[in-house]
Amino acid sequence: MSGDRRGGTRPGGRPGPGQRHRPAPRRPVDPARRAAYDALRSVHAGGAYANLALGDILDRRRLDDRDAALATELVAGTSRLQGTYDAILAAAAGRPLSSLQPAVVDVLRIGAHQVLSMRIPTRAAVDSAVDLAGTAIGERVTGLVNAVLRKVAARDLDGWLDELSAGTTGVARLAVRTHHPLWIARTYADLLGDGALAALDADNVAPRPTLVVRPGLADRDELVAAGAVATRWSPYGAVLDGNPADLAAVREGRAGVQDEGSQLVALALSRVDAPAGPWLDMCAGPGGKAALLTGLARDRGEDVLAAEVAEHRAGLVTRALRAYRPCPGVICADGTRPAWPAGVFARVMLDAPCTGLGALRRRPESRWRHQPEDVDDLVPLQAQLLVSAIRSTLPGGVVAYVTCSPHPSETEDLVRTVVEELDGQGDAEGPDSRAIRGIRVEVLDAPSYLPEVPDCARPDPWGGQRFVQLWPHRHGTDAMFLALLRVG
Repeated sequence: MSGDRRGGTRPGGRPGPGQRHRPAPRRPVDPARRAAYDALRSVHAGGAYANLALGDILDRRRLDDRDAALATELVAGTSRLQGTYDAILAAAAGRPLSSLQPAVVDVLRIGAHQVLSMRIPTRAAVDSAVDLAGTAIGERVTGLVNAVLRKVAARDLDGWLDELSAGTTGVARLAVRTHHPLWIARTYADLLGDGALAALDADNVAPRPTLVVRPGLADRDELVAAGAVATRWSPYGAVLDGNPADLAAVREGRAGVQDEGSQLVALALSRVDAPAGPWLDMCAGPGGKAALLTGLARDRGEDVLAAEVAEHRAGLVTRALRAYRPCPGVICADGTRPAWPAGVFARVMLDAPCTGLGALRRRPESRWRHQPEDVDDLVPLQAQLLVSAIRSTLPGGVVAYVTCSPHPSETEDLVRTVVEELDGQGDAEGPDSRAIRGIRVEVLDAPSYLPEVPDCARPDPWGGQRFVQLWPHRHGTDAMFLALLRVG
């Protein structure tokens, strides 16, 4: 036997002279982590919503229940604490994350969530992130991912929060400790005072799926018999632990998924005395409120017109209404330029486009996506839509102005501006404001139409408590705002 080992392997597995070291084959990345990574890339590179991006991936790849649950936790948890993880990763890397490839940053975020917030052994969490980086991006970045995450793992989450919040006080400290941008934490603190901590903490608890029946097509007992639990206040809702699509009522369109807060604001509108006549859902996408309102209206022998400016969302409305026969009217129309005559609707639901600060528990990426200036950008549109809703309502009819945001600029300030302008007291000028002067609007006592819901009254600008404000920490719902306006 020749003693020449050139090109061979030395004892102990080391490469001999002239032999190039070949790294061991990398383990295949498990489907859950790859699905989470691909969903986050869609969010950060394509502006997708996290839940929709992941849902599409899960549908196409048909992950089993265990992998789907892991992918969901990775996407939701990583998105929810993204700002916190970014600060930790920048400290561990010793450089700003903007200096790294965006895809690498998403791998690091997934790894940080596993290391700091999940019951996964550190070595397994780091190794899985390294494998994901090597497979999805390339071997050249694996050393960086490994080094940064090992530094992250040197402390637990509380230890990192102590470092990040060192030297801060008040709202700034609250923002760090609750994983929110400062401007959102300040908004909550201004509205709730000492209650802000509970509200911000509630944003970090993923909600259970809430269902709603379509009145006239199904009743809640059917959902309860299938394993759901009745909601506390809405007579049409039930909470389900599991996949809603497993229920026949959901598959057939006789029930759908809808937060209890959204059910309650629709219910309040239906309870107000108003003349007989058609109802309008003015910004109807994706169709949950339109479906509930249709059942409530048809019980009175009336019907609903659903309008939505975005064609793809109008399609979602049609799908939500598909079980009703005949199907209610759905049109693709801009509410600021109505495709219908003025003064024809008895009830108008305006769930206005907003920042969505009240739905952060369901849309975890939203808190880091929005900026304070987004509020200023939305307010003119909200005002235009509210003016249009009022002009669309017949005398004695009622408008429900709804936002899934508690921000004052999108709620109480907006309503005050429009109402006072109608009375000729405002300072705003422009064709829309001049056209509606002289229309009388009465601000109704909205909480009185939800007497079963405790502690839901919010002060109005005229010294009363005529607005409704729901909160996750108080009511277990999204932070829905409601003002009810009767048109004179």
